[in-house]
Amino acid sequence: MHFIIFPGGLQRKHMSGHFYAKKEDDTMATAKKLPSGSWRCLIYTGNDKNGKRQYKSFTADTKREAEYLATQYMISLEEHKKQKKSDSLFSDALSQYIESKTPVLSPSTIRGYRNIETILNREFASFCHTKISDLSSDDVQDVINSLTKSRAPKTVRNYHGLISAVLGDYINLDTSMPQSIEPDLYIPTDKDIKALVASVRDTELEVPVLLAAFCLMRRGEICGLSLRDIDGTTIHIHHSLVLGEDKEWHLKAPKTESSDRYITAPQFVVDRIAEIGHITSLNPHSITIMFQRVLDRNNIPHFRFHDLRHYSASIRHALGIPDAYIMADGGWSSDKVLKKVYRHAMSDRRKEMADKANQHFDSMF
Repeated sequence: MHFIIFPGGLQRKHMSGHFYAKKEDDTMATAKKLPSGSWRCLIYTGNDKNGKRQYKSFTADTKREAEYLATQYMISLEEHKKQKKSDSLFSDALSQYIESKTPVLSPSTIRGYRNIETILNREFASFCHTKISDLSSDDVQDVINSLTKSRAPKTVRNYHGLISAVLGDYINLDTSMPQSIEPDLYIPTDKDIKALVASVRDTELEVPVLLAAFCLMRRGEICGLSLRDIDGTTIHIHHSLVLGEDKEWHLKAPKTESSDRYITAPQFVVDRIAEIGHITSLNPHSITIMFQRVLDRNNIPHFRFHDLRHYSASIRHALGIPDAYIMADGGWSSDKVLKKVYRHAMSDRRKEMADKANQHFDSMF
C-alpha cells in the first residue's frame, strides 16, 4: 500500500484499496514506507486523453525528503497556475470566472455578473485590458471611486465583490468602500393593505398580493407556484421564476435551502385562490409594473411589492411570534433583514408613542 497526494489535500479510499493520504496543511505531504525501505509520495496530476489517471512519483531514502520533494512539486504546480492566470487580461479572467460559476449559481446571479462584466468592459476598458500581474490595489480603487459617483453603495460593493473574487490572491486589496446608506423602508400599515386588497380584487394581481402580504412570499416564488403546491392551508414553496441570461423566464429551485419551505396560509387566502382557480400568469417584472400602477391609481402610499413581505413579518413580530418561526416562514437564513424591518417599524411607532406620553403629561398640567 502506498499513499497518494492530491492537490486538494483530501483523504479518500480508492477502489483499488489504496488510501489517498491528505496534506496536513498547504506545505506538508504524507509519505508511505515501501517494502524496499524507501519512502514514496505520489502526486495525482490529472487524467490523460483516455481518462486514465496520471501520477508523479517522489521516492527518497527518508520520509522527510520524499515529503519535501512532493510538497515542493505541488507548490510549483500552484505557482505555475497562478503565473498563468496573472498573465491573463482581467477581462479574460473575469469571463472565465463567471463561466466556472454558471453551473452552481442561480441564473439571476449569473445575469447580474454578466451585466457587471458588460459595464466594466465598456466603462473601464483600460482596466479590463490590463494583465492581472500589472494591476494594483490603486487601480481597483480608481474603478471603485468612479463607480461611486453614479451608483449606490450596495451596487458598488457588488462590483467590488466580483472584481476581488477574480483577482483572488494576486493582489492584496485594501479598498476603501463608500459608506452604506440605510434604505428608506416604508412598512405598509393595515390601512394600506386593506386599501390595496380592495383595489386588486378580481384582477390578475389579487393572488400575488395575498400571497406576499399574508404568506411572506417573494415575487419569483409566487410566479413559480402552482395549485399542486397547495394542500389545504399548507403551501409548499420550492420553485421560483427567474430571468436567465437568454432573457427568458425559467422555473428554478430556490437558491438556498431555507427558501424551500412549507407555510400555513390564512384560510381566506386559500379559499380565494380556489375561487379564482389559478395563481397568476404574470412574471415578476410584470407584477412590479402593475403593482406601482395600482398604488398610483388608488392614492396608496408608494412602497415596493417586496415590502408586503416586510409588512407580514412586522405584524407577526408585533403579535409576539418568535423570530425563528418568522424566518422559517419567510425563507430567511438570518435575522439581518428582520432587524432592519423591525427597526423601521419601531421608528414609525415612536412618534405615536411619544404623542401618547406627551398627552399624558399635558393632562397633568
